Amino acid sequence: MSTAKFWIRNMYTGPGGGAYIGPGGGMYTGPGGGAYTDPGGGMYTGPGGGAYTGPGGGAYTGPEGGMYTGPDSNPYMAIHPPFPLFAIELHKLGMHKEANMIEIALRNIRWKL
Repeated sequence: MSTAKFWIRNMYTGPGGGAYIGPGGGMYTGPGGGAYTDPGGGMYTGPGGGAYTGPGGGAYTGPEGGMYTGPDSNPYMAIHPPFPLFAIELHKLGMHKEANMIEIALRNIRWKL
C-alpha cells in the first residue's frame, strides 16, 4: 500500500475532515476547501496561497513561510510534550492512571500507539 493511500484511508472523511470532499473539507475543491485553487484555497499558487512559493506562502522556505525551517519569532510552546510521548513519560514517573487516560483518549480518536 502506498503511503498516500495509507494516510488518506486513515484520515477523517466526515464534515471538516482532512479527507472530506464536501464544503470545508481538506479535499474540497470549492471555496474554502483545502484543494481549492483560487484565492483563499489551500492549493492557490498566488500570493498568500498554500501552494505559493513567494513570501508568506505555504510553500515558501523563507521566514514567515509554511516550509520555513529556521528559528521562529513566535514558536509554539506547550507545557507538555506531544500526547503520545507525554503518556510514555508519565508511565516512567509512575503516573499510570494519568497516562492511561491519555492513551484511552488517543485510541478513541483512532491514534495508533
